[in-house]
Amino acid sequence: MFSYFLKNLSILKKFLFINFIFFTIIGLLTFLYLNNVQPNLIKKKSSNHIKVINNTIDNIIRLDVTFIEEDIRKFLFSTRFLFQSLDRVIFFDNELNLIGDTDTLDLDPRSFSKRLDTVELEILNEEKTKEIIEEKNINLGNNNSVSLKDVLFNYVGSKNFGIPYTFTQENFNEFKLTTIKNVIIGDRNVGYLAITENANDVKAAINERKTFIIRTAIAVGIVILIFSFVLNRYFLKPIKNLVTYTKNIKDKNSKITNLDRLKLRNDELGLLSNSLDDMTLELQKRISHAENFSTDLVHEIRNPLASLKSASEILHDTNDISQRIKLIDILSHDVQRIERLITDYSQTLKDEVALSKEKIKKLNIEPIIKSVVDDFNNIYQLKRGINISYINDGNDKYFINGIENRIEQILANLLDNAISFSKDNKNIIVRVSKLENKDVKINIIDEGQGFKEKDTNKIFKRFYSNRPDKFGEHSGLGLNIVKNLVELHNGTIKAANRVDQKGANMEITFPKV
Repeated sequence: MFSYFLKNLSILKKFLFINFIFFTIIGLLTFLYLNNVQPNLIKKKSSNHIKVINNTIDNIIRLDVTFIEEDIRKFLFSTRFLFQSLDRVIFFDNELNLIGDTDTLDLDPRSFSKRLDTVELEILNEEKTKEIIEEKNINLGNNNSVSLKDVLFNYVGSKNFGIPYTFTQENFNEFKLTTIKNVIIGDRNVGYLAITENANDVKAAINERKTFIIRTAIAVGIVILIFSFVLNRYFLKPIKNLVTYTKNIKDKNSKITNLDRLKLRNDELGLLSNSLDDMTLELQKRISHAENFSTDLVHEIRNPLASLKSASEILHDTNDISQRIKLIDILSHDVQRIERLITDYSQTLKDEVALSKEKIKKLNIEPIIKSVVDDFNNIYQLKRGINISYINDGNDKYFINGIENRIEQILANLLDNAISFSKDNKNIIVRVSKLENKDVKINIIDEGQGFKEKDTNKIFKRFYSNRPDKFGEHSGLGLNIVKNLVELHNGTIKAANRVDQKGANMEITFPKV
């Protein structure tokens, strides 16, 4: 369910949702942390109270102090150094009567310099003492405020009796911590001791942590919002444009998304946009090429089909043997022509598929040219006495970026074409040279009849063939395939008649590496 929910969210929503989950988890952990901070800090202070209480009880036992108001008052004065760091120390007898309270003593430092037996301690009257105690009520965590005497009464009957008991009081801006414990001398409980301390530093520490966490959360939230904006503005929207672009192409929508802005970027998205646009243009070019090719093929097949239909109708109606033989020859010729067109077309498609899988690399074309020339010489010198010679301009190597077997295919098709227009015992020259700009040029020069066309670019069109004496024996795809292969290598091909004598000159130029 959760994975299905995430699957249907956009990248931005996924990013925000995941951050929300993390924020929630961190918030819960922070809440637990803050809940544990206060008890830990209180425990630390209460442990100090317990030490003071235990130390005080030890001193009471050692000095054999009786739990009566006069002895406790003298004890407080004589051991005043024990309580100077504390806000308030209170003593109760076993009947929960107040017998000593540092808040009711005048612990003026000037009085500490006098002898104990001559010092007069200012003791507040009972009415004032009761007023002080009633004003300093302890909040037990509910709406009812009770006196310290009530707390002691509850302590006596509780399970905490016999061990230190700590509780807190919070009023307005005041946070107090109180620890109480019973005092046992011998085997008898003689009274109770309470220590109260102002613990505002605990509250301040907690508030400081809360403030820090809130500030951090706000800062992280702002950073996430800024990052979300940047992510959406500079990454997600461009990706969405690319998705829309590809979707429009898929749906054949005439409304094409403009990628010019994205293509100007120098980052990975810019490279992706350029690559996608180039791939799309190449795909559209291939589709257009395939459509045009199919249309031309249908047009070329239609002529021999029409001839087949006419010849078959006449053959059905004629009884003349010689006429029937001629018609059968026409039928056979047209069938072969259709078969040749389909075979060449199929081979062209296979070549295009193979081209998309082959990689262009840097290679020296001189060994390739020599190999093709040697192969053709071995066949046609014996068969027709045609001599093919290789000439270069004296350079050692002729490097281009190309595909080796496709370079062989170009040369083989051009040599095959030159031989088909040449008579027996003629010469064909294959010349390779470097131009001033380091481009590599290949010329294939024959001694055939040359070109009759004024515009020699016609010969590179699909299914074009100007062979009246060999009509139907060639599909007219050979030179078109050569032109496509040359353009694949970013080269150019031109056809012209020789200037010095009769014959043709095919010139190919490959760009320098």
